[in-house]
Amino acid sequence: MAARARARLDPAHWDFFAGGAGNERTLRDNEDAFERWRIVPRVLRSPGERDLRTSLFGDELATPVLVAPTAFHGLAHPAGEVATARGAADVGTVMVVSMAATAPVERIAMAGGPLWFQLYPQPDLTFTESVVKRAEAAGCRALVVTVDSPVFGRRERDLRNGFLDLPPGLLCENMRDDTGRVRNIAMDPDLGWQRIEWLRGVTGLPILLKGVLHPADARLAVAHGVDGVVVSNHGGRQLDGVVATVDALPAVVEAVGGRLPILLDGGVRRGTDVLVALALGATAVLVGRPVLWGLAADGADGVRNVLQRLTTELDQGLALAGAARPADLTGDLVVARP
Repeated sequence: MAARARARLDPAHWDFFAGGAGNERTLRDNEDAFERWRIVPRVLRSPGERDLRTSLFGDELATPVLVAPTAFHGLAHPAGEVATARGAADVGTVMVVSMAATAPVERIAMAGGPLWFQLYPQPDLTFTESVVKRAEAAGCRALVVTVDSPVFGRRERDLRNGFLDLPPGLLCENMRDDTGRVRNIAMDPDLGWQRIEWLRGVTGLPILLKGVLHPADARLAVAHGVDGVVVSNHGGRQLDGVVATVDALPAVVEAVGGRLPILLDGGVRRGTDVLVALALGATAVLVGRPVLWGLAADGADGVRNVLQRLTTELDQGLALAGAARPADLTGDLVVARP
């Protein structure tokens, strides 16, 4: 899928999707870290027919593989985020709509599947509230707040390519204000826990924090009453050299102590990667770049194929590890290679 996508994409757009920050150490390590984990299967446990259904915030999903929020799907395919949403809906899973989508959330919602909405809190709180209310009105069922980006990371591929803005005809449609003007996304260097408390007063939607790596922050998330955390390093696109997400996951799981759902993104490329993340305590995973490769290669069908392939591999992995359901995967089924 990646090879087909690369052949079809403008090289600068490929670099935008594929690239990371700095020397891209974290980008590489997100995938490499899964190579350091090994599965220790159980036998003679009669797993029978597997059941991959996963419940999150009142929705029963067909798979614990969700679509991560990624920007500018219109660069990958003319139907953009609408095609992505159709592919996710066909599989019966959640798409997390990016605030930087090139299609408005109202049109994405017409695909029919469950949606969550990713939010960069803006310094203009009145505008931020209007975006949240727009997502609510469109039927989004949770708010995923990106908290690892007080400033933009240094993405050197984009700098070399001079990729600083969208081409004509594409806009960040969810950044339109009530005058019809499309605003630029502004990172907030003063982003703090007070903003999360403010959001709780603005919306009744479940709030997940995306970008949690340190167990102390996970404990603070519980203390502040958030509804879930996403162990994420922004796909290696913000601070280069940070810990790979699957390596950060066990400490976050221990800190949370089962008090709220934990999701993971970063480096998931196989169903066995999903299995490892679930065994280490994640409730579900979010997949970004592979979905974009599917979208660029084959539109909604490509997205569906990527999600189905990961789900089928997970199903097979469950059977071979001696588990019938994701909840059967426990920490003793995986070990870290020295």
